[in-house]
Amino acid sequence: MTDTPVRVDVWSDFVCPWCYLAATSLEKLEAANEIEIVRRSYELRPKGSPPMPEEYRKRIEDGQPQFNAMALERYGITINRGPFGIDSRPALIGAKFAEEQGAGKAYHDAMYRAYWEEARDIEQLDVMQDVAESVGLDREAFAAALETPAYLHQVIADITQAQGMGLQGVPAMIFAGKYLVSGAQPYDVLKQVVKDVNTRLAANA
Repeated sequence: MTDTPVRVDVWSDFVCPWCYLAATSLEKLEAANEIEIVRRSYELRPKGSPPMPEEYRKRIEDGQPQFNAMALERYGITINRGPFGIDSRPALIGAKFAEEQGAGKAYHDAMYRAYWEEARDIEQLDVMQDVAESVGLDREAFAAALETPAYLHQVIADITQAQGMGLQGVPAMIFAGKYLVSGAQPYDVLKQVVKDVNTRLAANA
């Protein structure tokens, strides 16, 4: 445990499988007070993107059983994925409202579970409201927030920042504002990253 938690800016998308796995590793670090997570929005396939090539989609679907087995073996998670190809932006907008209300972490965890373990369509308003309500948010206030430009602008700002930094995939984790770690790294790897970052920060102090 460090005296001062290391800030980690995390770009992720709720419909990204590797982001969900990475989130479980980050959760362990956060519980040990070794990091302070700042959650950033990212869209794998923004609404209006060209249709996904059928061959690429089939490759993803064919690889799902292998991914499911790996998630269970390494992370203890039973995958039951929600609908493929949905628009994640509304859920990302809702996350900004949840963070403002002090329920950001709980909302992220619940939204990931809803999609990846409960096979729910998190693009649907009633589903998003269920998730919001489960972490203590008011259903109607949440629905209103989805139509509030300020929250949309926060999402767009995160995405624009990622593009400006050259981030081309998620999860992307930037430790202490300068050290990039990509992919669904296991807990032990991220724990070592925190140790290394602390060593570098101390050396530069």
